[in-house]
Amino acid sequence: MSAPQNVLISLEERHAEKILDGTKTVELRRRPMHVAIGATVWFYVKVPVGSVIGCAKVAGVHTLAPSTLWNRFGPVSGLQRREFFDYFSGLPTAFALNLKEPCRLAKPIPLSELRDVSSGFHPPQFFANVASDGPLLLAMSRGLQSKRSTGLRHEPALSLV
Repeated sequence: MSAPQNVLISLEERHAEKILDGTKTVELRRRPMHVAIGATVWFYVKVPVGSVIGCAKVAGVHTLAPSTLWNRFGPVSGLQRREFFDYFSGLPTAFALNLKEPCRLAKPIPLSELRDVSSGFHPPQFFANVASDGPLLLAMSRGLQSKRSTGLRHEPALSLV
């Protein structure tokens, strides 16, 4: 059996916060991401934050016409209708990851620390697979473990290898 897939995506702070607050349950992309249901998606928030701040599980993967995607997920997309259609302007298909079990790291992992554990690390432009036995996943997982040890309620169980 293979290790669960982990991917790192770059997001604007407003989108990451909405996902972690549970008000945005889909991450929209202009092109498909090859991500499996059950994968863990880690959120790197772009500069000026410049940190990994949380993660969520992939509950579904959707490639649909933008109008169909809006009809299905508009209210949980984190975007107003106009912003949504401007984003997908000119594209015949749109892509969405349906997310569940969002979890905020107890301590964000700053870019400097990511580079300390993985020399040459650069935040992904689109997305990047994270090795299940690599230093990046270990560093990010520590952030989850420290939060879990606080005994906070409503924390999802993530199986990280």
